[in-house]
Amino acid sequence: MKANKTNLYGYNKKLKGIARANRSAMTKAEVCLWKYVLRARQMKGYQFRRQRPVLDYIADFMCKELMLIIEVDGITHHYPDMQKNDRTRQRKLEQSGFTLLRFDDEDILTAINSVTEEIENWIEKNEETMPPP
Repeated sequence: MKANKTNLYGYNKKLKGIARANRSAMTKAEVCLWKYVLRARQMKGYQFRRQRPVLDYIADFMCKELMLIIEVDGITHHYPDMQKNDRTRQRKLEQSGFTLLRFDDEDILTAINSVTEEIENWIEKNEETMPPP
């Protein structure tokens, strides 16, 4: 399924309760990225949503206008089973039209300016094909 405006960008209301719980239990890295980079249209005027149900997954952060999902990977994402799940999830989300950017917890907590710059660079490179925020 291609995610678009008519299907609410792949919104899955069956995962709404889990997403709500995830918003209450965000990791320290997710909180920092949200508070200092993504919330309140701080990122170049684009609106990001946190813990957004998309297809059969919950994206850490999603911007509908940019068709961009940002994932924050903690220590568990380094295990082989999780890496396989992450690859499958990424492939399905990309097939539906999203781009995924991944950042490690450690990168966010120790080099948030570099993470911010990488997101800004991606937006600048890709926003020409997107509608204005």
